[in-house]
Amino acid sequence: MAGLTSAEAAARLAAEGPNELPQPDRRTLPRIALEVLREPMLALLIGGGALYLALGDTKEALILLVFAGLSVVISVVQEARTERVLEALRDLTSPRALVIRDGERRRIPGREVVRGDVIVLAEGDRVPADAHLVEAQDLQADESLLTGESAPVRKRASDAAPAEAHRPGGDDQPMVYSGALIVRGGGLAEVAATGVRSEIGKIGKSLGGLETEAPRLQQQTRRLVMIAAAFGGMVSLAVVALYWTLRGGALDALLAGVAIGMSMLPEEFPVVLTVFMAMGAWRISQARVLTRRATAIEALGAATVLCTDKTGTLTQNRMAIAELRGPGGEKFVVGPDAPTLPPPAAKILTIGVLASAREPFDPMEKAFHALALQTGASPPSGEIVRVYPLRPDCLAVTQVWALAEAPAARMVAAKGAPEDIAALCRLCPADRAKLAASVEEMAASGLRVLGVARADFADAAFPEAQADFAFTFLGLVGLADPIRDDVPAAVAECRSAGIRVVMITGDYPATALAIARQAGILSDGFLTGREIEGLSAEDLAARVRKTSVFARIMPDQKLRIVEAMKANGEVVAMTGDGVNDALSLKAAHIGVAMGGRGTDVAREASSIVLLDDDFGSIVKTVRLGRRIYDNLRKAMSFIFAVHVPIAGLALAPLLLGAPILFGPVHIAFLEMVIDPVCSLVFEAETEEDGLMRRPPRDPAEPLFSVPMIVWGLFQGAFALVLVGAIYIVALGRGMPVDEVRALVFFSLVIAIVALILVNRSTRASLFKAVLRPNRALAITLPAVAATLAGSLLWPGLRDLFRFGPLHADDLSLSLGVGLVTLVALESLKAVLMRTATRKAQ
Repeated sequence: MAGLTSAEAAARLAAEGPNELPQPDRRTLPRIALEVLREPMLALLIGGGALYLALGDTKEALILLVFAGLSVVISVVQEARTERVLEALRDLTSPRALVIRDGERRRIPGREVVRGDVIVLAEGDRVPADAHLVEAQDLQADESLLTGESAPVRKRASDAAPAEAHRPGGDDQPMVYSGALIVRGGGLAEVAATGVRSEIGKIGKSLGGLETEAPRLQQQTRRLVMIAAAFGGMVSLAVVALYWTLRGGALDALLAGVAIGMSMLPEEFPVVLTVFMAMGAWRISQARVLTRRATAIEALGAATVLCTDKTGTLTQNRMAIAELRGPGGEKFVVGPDAPTLPPPAAKILTIGVLASAREPFDPMEKAFHALALQTGASPPSGEIVRVYPLRPDCLAVTQVWALAEAPAARMVAAKGAPEDIAALCRLCPADRAKLAASVEEMAASGLRVLGVARADFADAAFPEAQADFAFTFLGLVGLADPIRDDVPAAVAECRSAGIRVVMITGDYPATALAIARQAGILSDGFLTGREIEGLSAEDLAARVRKTSVFARIMPDQKLRIVEAMKANGEVVAMTGDGVNDALSLKAAHIGVAMGGRGTDVAREASSIVLLDDDFGSIVKTVRLGRRIYDNLRKAMSFIFAVHVPIAGLALAPLLLGAPILFGPVHIAFLEMVIDPVCSLVFEAETEEDGLMRRPPRDPAEPLFSVPMIVWGLFQGAFALVLVGAIYIVALGRGMPVDEVRALVFFSLVIAIVALILVNRSTRASLFKAVLRPNRALAITLPAVAATLAGSLLWPGLRDLFRFGPLHADDLSLSLGVGLVTLVALESLKAVLMRTATRKAQ
């Protein structure tokens, strides 16, 4: 074939564009940064920092502005990385290509391949574009990136372009597809589609238009912050007006209003969310998992379904011989460390190796060579003098060898589909029935079965067809894609955590069901891609509630399955490693890509990447996700609790007609205690007992649930009553204002420490909550104690806080407030937990 001329190729390249995905409308870094800066939550952080800066409180202003800057950096980096998805896809679809131009073979960049080009395919080549085969010699292609099939598929040539549309997957198609790998044979193909018109291009185009879920925690936090900020602002303005009206003094009124505003400013909510997401991503990375989107962290604890691919995810994506059977049905199970094989099994293996390529690309042929090397079943040396490739009417490969020890003799080795090997060996009906039973039994175990035969030949002229040799049937070979060692335990732990594991694969149903059984995935049946095509969205949503194995699934069908599960209210995690997984990875609440074996497209489309391809890491990630969410709720509950006594004591002087108790410096100090506690201390808390024995969190459950808010407010009100009582008694006894301020402030700080200990655990006992190690808390509490001591003993700091001296009985009273707060709230929490447990039973 002469192929296109250079002029024709140039004209088509100009008319139809290069063989790659079009350059997307990229969001530049300045554009992404501008979008992030428009977020109301971030604006509140920056505004709060500006307020403190205007008040001259540089330290607190810098803390807020640093957190704001951290939020900007994290958001910009995450958004910028997602923009690399289509670029990764474009790189994958543009390999070098060998084409025929002007009657000559030329190696050109894949992006320059055009429709009508004749491409030359050989073992190891990556197909540069969708094309129909005009010549094929024993051609097999690995299309697992597009279909998920674990084994290569056969291809056959066709004189004319196919009249009907074909999709990747299945044997004997006359089409090869962009991104597929040629693992055996060679041929010529005429390009039918390039760029976005190819199958892989259609995936990329769909991926570019697919929207990801918005962070629900961010939305909830933003809404609460805006409400609290508006309420706090109104209260602050009211305090200024009332103070000025009732008591006069503009400066005192302004100071009171600023103190109230600072005490009610809910800056901790966005700060805590930012820190928890950043630290959560770091902790998850310690488990060799990369978090690409913060939405995944918040969704992990609520995951109800884990959709997993089979090839390369549950399995190791490599074929291995698991079983050999002799002609009489005798079984030889092959272990992973088998040193030798019995002579009948070794003979089957040796002939299988002689029927394979010397330097195999095909995973099955690699398996023959690997087992031969492992067991020492080395084939005799010699040269291949004739090859009979696979044909549609005979799915077997025959290779004729001239052996070194007998140059004149010829050894003929064949392997292929058992029924075709049986035909070559001319087995009688009874033997064929026995063979069919063995094949069915092996296939039911998830094995791909091949037959092996041999013949001797001494004539000079070889026959035209391999059927003319006098073959002797040697036996069967069962090949398996081994399941990963940690998969059964990981699946079992998912099940104990209330997470349903679902397999979605492009492989055959029998193989899928066998692997599902090995993995521990519970399923009474399966659903195929062809069946899904005939289902409406409502019918599919009903079927996916009960089905856990999906076989022969195409990429768009995989996306439909994910969307159907989401329509059922499920929180969906989806694992995968191929281009075919990219759409469903991005559509799922939690897209989990395999980092080692996975394609760039899958990694960039996902929200989580397993760096070591360890399926068990998914369970570790879910565990960490649940812990992060638990600790986030503890921090939020603490924030609600701690602001009640602060705001109440700031308002008390106005209501009692007493001098101003707390000024901005006092509130700033309290915020410097609260900020690291509610972010770093609570983030570092260890997981609760039975974390992975709980059912998944209700996805509709808000972060700020009514019981959590009520419990937080009750804690704060209890502390306010105790500290307020001390304040009223101290005023009634005529204590100097500076001493009252010091006593109340110390009591409030001790009460805040008690609230920290109460909120460290929602389930553990008082002793566990107090004694459980927490490095951040071990650093924070001594720092607080040292600062309090300094405020009493260092004159400069004492004057700054306007504290008077405190005596031993005053300090004992402050410690008593903390102890009563701790014991009373812990006791009430234990009662509430027992009541909730009884109701649940």
